[in-house]
Amino acid sequence: MLARAVRGSGALLLRGSVQASGRAARRASSGLPRNTVVLFVPQQEAWVVERMGRFHRILEPGLNILIPVLDRIRYVQSLKEIVINVPEQSAVTLDNVTLQIDGVLYLRIMDPYKASYGVEDPEYAVTQLAQTTMRSELGKLSLDKVFRERESLNANIVDAINQAADCWGIRCLRYEIKDIHVPPRVKESMQMQVEAERRKRATVLESEGTRESAINVAEGKKQAQILASEAEKAEQINQAAGEASAVLAKAKAKAEAIRVLAAALTQHNGDAAASLTVAEQYVSAFSKLAKDSNTILLPSNPGDVTSMVAQAMGVYGALTKAPVPGAQDSVSSRSSRDVQSTDASLDEELDRVKLS
Repeated sequence: MLARAVRGSGALLLRGSVQASGRAARRASSGLPRNTVVLFVPQQEAWVVERMGRFHRILEPGLNILIPVLDRIRYVQSLKEIVINVPEQSAVTLDNVTLQIDGVLYLRIMDPYKASYGVEDPEYAVTQLAQTTMRSELGKLSLDKVFRERESLNANIVDAINQAADCWGIRCLRYEIKDIHVPPRVKESMQMQVEAERRKRATVLESEGTRESAINVAEGKKQAQILASEAEKAEQINQAAGEASAVLAKAKAKAEAIRVLAAALTQHNGDAAASLTVAEQYVSAFSKLAKDSNTILLPSNPGDVTSMVAQAMGVYGALTKAPVPGAQDSVSSRSSRDVQSTDASLDEELDRVKLS
């Protein structure tokens, strides 16, 4: 009984496998060209021919001749670039954010033999491989890096697919991520983060502008002070030079006046002219005392002008009648000394009057 049951189960398994292989053969044979002895293979296609159920050869584009009954076209592979939509799937990033992501896969069959006998459904196999690789690569990146490093993510997925699909005779040319869908709460958080970052940048820019403005104002004040000090220095130098020139001019004028006065004193009636000048200065000194000071010292008879003039002339006469013994000076130098002595006496008299 046991052996009969085993044989029965084995027969059922064999019958199921035969039926499955029959369905696969029908799926493979459906849409395949028939063996009409003379066949014309289109460009960019590869027809895999089996002879008595075993791989025989691959038909090249153009004219080909097959043996009826023995040869059968098993697979037709397109050598063009194939575009496959990778369905949307969920993936978790390194910082535990769930994303919905889909992409587009571009591949080409490089070896028709491996593509026919290496895998049952090449497109399905590559699609599944792209999905698993995408989830694996997204798990290595945080959410921020997913958006910043899309190109590197695509390149990593292509490299991983090529390493696994090399034995299938398929080469992945490129992979592009189409859409990345973020959960609503995460999207709101990202918007808040972006707004905060923009406010931060605005604040930083405003502070930098304030700092630059303060620096410019301080620099302007510094330059203004430097220029003002230089201008004041130049003004003081010019003023000192002007005062020096004025003092020198006054000294030269006074020396010239003294020379002229000394020359005049040597002439006829020079003493009388000097006496008149001294009298006039003596009278004007009393008038200035009345204007410049509250304390006034007047003679006993201020109304007697003649006595005042006589007194001034007496002072001048006393000065002119006191020559230095043994001196042999010229008349011009003697007259100059007399004028200077007279001026000094008048200045002393005026100072004494002011102090009193």
